[in-house]
Amino acid sequence: MAAVSLRLLCFLFFLCFTITSQAAQTCDNDTGNYTVNSTYHNNLNTLLSSFSSHKEINYGFYNFSHGQDPDRVYAIGLCRGDQKPDDCLKCLNNSRVSLAKECPNQKHAIDWGIECMLRYSNRSIFSLMETQPMVELVYTLDVKGSVEQFNEALQSLMRNLTRTAASGDSRLKYATASTPAPSFQTIFGYTQCTPDLSSEDCTKCLEEAISKIPECCSGKAGGNVLKPSCRIRFDPYVFYGPTLKLDSDAPSVSTNKTSSSPGKSNNTSRTIIAIAVPVASVVLALSLFCIYLTVRKPRKKTEIKREEEDSHEDEITISESLQFNFDTIRVATNEFDDSNKLGQGGFGAVYRGRLSNGQVIAVKRLSRDSGQGNMEFKNEVLLLVKLQHRNLVRLLGFCVEGRERLLVYEFVPNKSLDYFIFDPVKKTRLDWQMRYKIIRGIARGILYLHEDSRLRIIHRDLKASNILLDEEMHPKISDFGMARLVHLDQTQANTNRVVGTYGYMAPEYAIHGQFSAKSDVFSFGVLVLEIVSGKRNSGNRRGENVEDLLSFAWRNWRNGTTANIVDPTLNDGSQDEMMRCIHIGLLCVQKNVAARPTMASVVLMLNSYSLTLSVPSEPAFVVDSRTRSLPDTLSSEYNSRETRSNKSTEYSVDEASITEPYPR
Repeated sequence: MAAVSLRLLCFLFFLCFTITSQAAQTCDNDTGNYTVNSTYHNNLNTLLSSFSSHKEINYGFYNFSHGQDPDRVYAIGLCRGDQKPDDCLKCLNNSRVSLAKECPNQKHAIDWGIECMLRYSNRSIFSLMETQPMVELVYTLDVKGSVEQFNEALQSLMRNLTRTAASGDSRLKYATASTPAPSFQTIFGYTQCTPDLSSEDCTKCLEEAISKIPECCSGKAGGNVLKPSCRIRFDPYVFYGPTLKLDSDAPSVSTNKTSSSPGKSNNTSRTIIAIAVPVASVVLALSLFCIYLTVRKPRKKTEIKREEEDSHEDEITISESLQFNFDTIRVATNEFDDSNKLGQGGFGAVYRGRLSNGQVIAVKRLSRDSGQGNMEFKNEVLLLVKLQHRNLVRLLGFCVEGRERLLVYEFVPNKSLDYFIFDPVKKTRLDWQMRYKIIRGIARGILYLHEDSRLRIIHRDLKASNILLDEEMHPKISDFGMARLVHLDQTQANTNRVVGTYGYMAPEYAIHGQFSAKSDVFSFGVLVLEIVSGKRNSGNRRGENVEDLLSFAWRNWRNGTTANIVDPTLNDGSQDEMMRCIHIGLLCVQKNVAARPTMASVVLMLNSYSLTLSVPSEPAFVVDSRTRSLPDTLSSEYNSRETRSNKSTEYSVDEASITEPYPR
């Protein structure tokens, strides 16, 4: 009975915290207003209402857009790293309601809730580090004892949290910790960035936020600094729960009492100062005891079993929500009219379509003789749809009806990399800054597949025609028809079916069927050399002879004429970056598998110029693709070439369906 009473007191205690806690909103009037029932207003309502229907959260991070320019709406939702999916959705929906009330007609608005942040805009906000507008929330509770010593402990804590959060991957950039302070105080802190930021941008954003602490919160025991791309918080009491594991749920605790400082002239910032916690030792002792009771109780086996059952039910719900009606796709593509055809490959044709809501999609109509069952097809789609990264083409859903199997992708407007890089006229649109951005984007996408996604995937068919470019020329890796799932701790596997495109294949894979993450590294190295040189990986003339790109690059590297490798159209740009990329490319295509770097090392090499690169050994020279007579069975999802006579001869083998799962 006593335990029940204590738990009831705990509940009432935390309820009081929730009631007194406040959120903050900013409404930007400078970006323009919309009118009720306008196209923008309808797009905004459609986008924000979709939060309630989405059951799959990419670790508490949403990135959606809806509509067509100039009325397209972009939205980002971010939940604290201890929030369960259901709690996250609830928080985002509460923010949606708050913004509708506080910012009734602004095209750009942000709501910072206790456990989440929701922002929308009429411009793209994904992967952009933004530090304004800013809101500061301050505790009224003063620091006990030496303020100077308290500040030293606080700064040290926040620096450590910044390093931890910034080192997170594309799923979660979040950190919590505590540290002792003078006079028997404890500081609880947390830092978080939107996970679409790079580690450098996350670090910069958090450091700017931390620099505001002396201005807003000097001498105070707690405070918040809220920015569009990041936020920090420190409290004298624990306000967060255990961080959710990437594949499991975890309980959350919320006890936030804060207030804000005045906002800026170009936005409506609400400043709220609330007394968060009465300075009473009895209440503090009670709260700590309640937390102890909650944390110490182990999870029962029955709870774990129930979670597994819920997970299975979620999979069924996801499957249903991803499935398109065949008639919807048929109408969207105008009966799969040839005028909407974007490309044709061994897996089938790809069509451009437009849904009734105006969204443009790309539909891959798979060959009817794949021999794959409906359940197997759906299971593989469920795996692929969980791959969420800015440098991967996003799978929106699928359709199964009779013998028809369709994959529905986001539409990427600028075709594929080979459409530009190998065309003597179009390649001039790709200056060095843009090419360098493409190289780094491809590297991040492959790293996500190899190490950062919830699956471990080896693509096995990385090539220029499988790198699509969006409206801002950001690269997106496409065509996972050859992808292979492997054990998370597996380094190498064998196959009797060699798939991919000759010229990009690692020799150990093409000859012996041995593939690993280093096989993709080899393909990436070929891609880097193609991007820097503007030359295809085969068919380059040297006098009367034909020389492949790897031989050409190695010969010039060895002779000290590396500048000959660089595309002559690159008149501007950093020569050091070009030489470094050639160096990295040659490291990736070495014959010795162990000598090739991992993609994590490659990303570090591309981002850190202080890192010394090792000397590459002679590349592995593979069979010239022009000497093969294998059928061309794979092309990019959306690649549409003007003439096939300009296409280099690329050969792919095997017609796997979508992925080839490795037994787990």
